Amino acid sequence: MSRLLVLLNARAGALIDRGADGLRGAFADAFGRGSRIDMHVLAPKAMAAAIAAAAQDNHDTVVIGGGDGSVSAAVNALAPTRKTLGVIPCGTLNLLARDLGMPDDIDAAIAALARARAVPIDLVDLNGRLFHSLSGLGFFSQMARAREEARDLPHKVLRVGAAALRALSRSGRFSLEIEADGRRRALDTYAVLVTCNRFAAQDWRRPVLDGGLLEVHVARDEGGLDRLKAGADLLTGAWRDNDDIMSFTATTLAIAGTRARTWVATDGELMRETTPLAYAIRPRALSALTVKD
Repeated sequence: MSRLLVLLNARAGALIDRGADGLRGAFADAFGRGSRIDMHVLAPKAMAAAIAAAAQDNHDTVVIGGGDGSVSAAVNALAPTRKTLGVIPCGTLNLLARDLGMPDDIDAAIAALARARAVPIDLVDLNGRLFHSLSGLGFFSQMARAREEARDLPHKVLRVGAAALRALSRSGRFSLEIEADGRRRALDTYAVLVTCNRFAAQDWRRPVLDGGLLEVHVARDEGGLDRLKAGADLLTGAWRDNDDIMSFTATTLAIAGTRARTWVATDGELMRETTPLAYAIRPRALSALTVKD
């Protein structure tokens, strides 16, 4: 990390109280006072342009402190380059940061970056755009929408519970044709989740980030209490013990439905995608900083 660029979202919840001077001091303490660190604390609307510019400049490592949208933008900007991505967990999900071993505490995360090493990790291409962790439709797209609606509720558990109930009430049954590595099957479902490599069921973490696989989870629509239980199991990580949730792996995946476009929640962002949805694993497509052994 001889030339380090740090881009921080000034409105990210975990950074608001620190201020630019406090954050600069934390980086200087962690990396050494003589380190070559260019740090910018930016308004949210300025993050996208700064990330795009970072892909073209002379820094070899780019650290992002922001929400899920900023991390996704950085993944897409940096993957075609030789640059390395570092992540400070400041968003809602922080899935990639957690799987790279980054602590939730900001000072601890900055200290961890100073001793981190670069490793290649897999990404997934969805209709020409890359993502790093997961993509879901049906219940999962409704969950992303409902999570925004429940943002003002006082406690995280309450926010998640309220969002899940709203999402389940809005998630209707739909029919899909799924082609995985050339094998086709027709399914009735209300939720599909596609992940970059396999998540451990107990804690929603990936032990391996370069396994070269997609994992697909399809919740069969059995209705009533079975749907409620399957939804809870998907959220809590107990899906591998639920017979109503079918899971399989692939390297390429196509999902076709009856609509020309559908809502898909990908790494925390809700987007309207053209069908069929085309997923493909991109092995070792990005260099990222990790503190894991």
